[in-house]
Amino acid sequence: MGTEEQITQQHSTEKQKVRALIGQVVSTNMDKSVSVVVERLVQHPVYGKYIRRSNKLLAHDEANSCKEGDKVAIVECRPISKRKSWKVVEIVQKSADS
Repeated sequence: MGTEEQITQQHSTEKQKVRALIGQVVSTNMDKSVSVVVERLVQHPVYGKYIRRSNKLLAHDEANSCKEGDKVAIVECRPISKRKSWKVVEIVQKSADS
């Protein structure tokens, strides 16, 4: 069982399924917020080659505990601000230079 599936099971309710993603922190310049890049592989519709695609999401970090380079698990939540509707649940792996 993958880490994303475990996080989804821990934080989901019977009413709705919680979206959980794992990404890398790329910016911690904001107070109580981090910028997380989530990468995924998508197959090209014609050629079949797998292409790496990424999304940059803002996530709420209440304790300001994340550092750049950390691998974090985030879950979707209610909108906290205009662009921020994800919350950091746990730090999966600390960065090497921490």
